[in-house]
Amino acid sequence: MDIFISDLDGTLLQKDATLSTTTKDILINLLNEGLLFTVASARSVKTIQPILQGIPISIPIIEFNGAYLSDLHTGEHLFVHNIETSLLDSIYSIGLRHKTKPFISTYNGKKDCLYVPEIDNAGQDFYFQERVRMKDDRLIKGEKLPSSFQDKVVCFTFINRLEMLIGLKDELVDQLGSRVEVHLFEEIYNPGWYWLTIHDKRATKDQAIQTLKEYINLPTAKVTVFGDQVNDIKMFKSADYAVAVENACDECKDIADKTIGLHTEDSVARYIQAAWVLKKKGVKQKEKL
Repeated sequence: MDIFISDLDGTLLQKDATLSTTTKDILINLLNEGLLFTVASARSVKTIQPILQGIPISIPIIEFNGAYLSDLHTGEHLFVHNIETSLLDSIYSIGLRHKTKPFISTYNGKKDCLYVPEIDNAGQDFYFQERVRMKDDRLIKGEKLPSSFQDKVVCFTFINRLEMLIGLKDELVDQLGSRVEVHLFEEIYNPGWYWLTIHDKRATKDQAIQTLKEYINLPTAKVTVFGDQVNDIKMFKSADYAVAVENACDECKDIADKTIGLHTEDSVARYIQAAWVLKKKGVKQKEKL
């Protein structure tokens, strides 16, 4: 049994963060034929649902880089990997020392919450306005942010210019080391602004994929993954077959088993379609693709 798992932004999606009609049609047809496909994204299920509306994905999705394993259609969290409570004050305080307040994503046992800091820069405002536009019901503005620590905190998102975040990243890694998962990357829809995300050490796509396989009772399934960014590297290393899109970072391309076309060319969906056809003919993926 084979499972195909794709990142979203910069991989499966177009430049405007949507599925093209071609990709949508291919996925719907293949899923209806029995394809096992899901996504592994840094996004929340709340922002994934409108993008994948109408796509009949039957197995759980991986959201927040592996902090959650969730049902796409209901939004129910099947597994939650939150940051250790003892680390929360330290992460928040280090951010303040570097003059950057985080957005804080939490789960209170009943619903997801996204605590919004006082907006200090255009990068933060872009992030906030995008979620307002999508009618994201997680948003809580004007709250005293540390009050969110009563919830299960799954992610701190610091948004600023690169030079403001490098020192913050270095201090977080130095202070907390292997107890958290740290990613620093440019916002592809708002160039020049960077995100620094902090998750629990268990919140990685590779670990979530293993949990997914066990949850759906396919522990030995062969997994093909698609990605483009640094948060996909561990997933690439652990997968049976890793495919980078042409616009992927060099680190992904260097370890990928194959590089395909740009994310704007429906490359992921077309690759899966070709692999599905060959599978039905009994041809192994590595022999022909």
